[in-house]
Amino acid sequence: MKKRWLPEWVSEYRDRHGKPRYRFRRKGFAPYAFKAAPGTEAFRQEYAACLDGTVAPAIEAGADRAAPGSFDDLIARYYRSPDFLDPGETTRVVYRGVIERWRNRKPTNGRRYGEALVRDLQPRHVEKMMTDMLPHRTAANMLRKRLKALMQFAIRQGLAKTNPVDATRPFKVEGEGFHTWSEDEIAAYEAKHALGTMARLAFDLLLFTGQRGGDIRLLGPGHVKGKRITLTQEKTGVTVSLPILPPLAASILATPSKAMIFIVNGLGRPFTRKGFGNRFRVWCDEAGLSECSAHGLRKAAARRFAEAGCSNQQIKAWTGHTTDSEVARYTSAADQKLLSDEAGDKLMANLRKRLANETSNPLEKGA
Repeated sequence: MKKRWLPEWVSEYRDRHGKPRYRFRRKGFAPYAFKAAPGTEAFRQEYAACLDGTVAPAIEAGADRAAPGSFDDLIARYYRSPDFLDPGETTRVVYRGVIERWRNRKPTNGRRYGEALVRDLQPRHVEKMMTDMLPHRTAANMLRKRLKALMQFAIRQGLAKTNPVDATRPFKVEGEGFHTWSEDEIAAYEAKHALGTMARLAFDLLLFTGQRGGDIRLLGPGHVKGKRITLTQEKTGVTVSLPILPPLAASILATPSKAMIFIVNGLGRPFTRKGFGNRFRVWCDEAGLSECSAHGLRKAAARRFAEAGCSNQQIKAWTGHTTDSEVARYTSAADQKLLSDEAGDKLMANLRKRLANETSNPLEKGA
């Protein structure tokens, strides 16, 4: 009798090189090829995403009969392309949500957008779709970005010659996204949640690693080696190795756990992505910090690095950002008075140095 050790609906096969591969196949649902090996945390996350329909969605009746050249046809191809599959699971969930809501929407003619032909899309159509979403400017801009990506893919597929979204403009959005924690807010949270509590450990992991909540909730002793934490970011695939700073070390040691991860819920189990965000929201509210969030601590960590005079390269090595523009968004809340004082000191030091050189140069004196 064949030994069954793989989860339900998961089977093993060999690729053309003879290497074992694993796939999810469940009747009525799209198949999915695993990227991670069974027994790993990454495999567990992929399997959970298959079960909830994130990466192996239910197959709609007649979906395979999408009209050639329609958006239904284009989207089906897009979901099988590297454009969609290469980003992390969290990003794919967001992308799919935006695309599915849009293609199932029915304008005044009663037909879904998914039934429309790709070649018929014009800039005025995109602008009308965005206008219909007001006052939700951020959501409208997100739709524009997904349509732009779809049309770029359509050009490569031969379903379009130009990208009509390029002729449109996004809405201006006031604000800078998630609120960056101030030092007073950090102190207020620490005063409410003492060392040794799960609330404080989650806070310290976020602040003293500068990582996203989705990565923090799965950190455990297995990520620690040689007084460093090494992790691969779920969203970007970037691997970072970070020294464990003294405040974080004290917090970890003060919060003993028999689990394989640091942060667990009341049942001793890992938080789900949504569950962790909701629980951290409660912890912030208990400290009277209604504007603060888990992601705001990532921005606070970047702000602290900027205020300490760290370069963009040093900050990127810590946060895992890949471009200077991303770092600029996260460090925009750096203390302006402190930075301007430092800039003024550097300017005056340089002027004094230049003046000293000029007055000690006999040629300059003669001139």
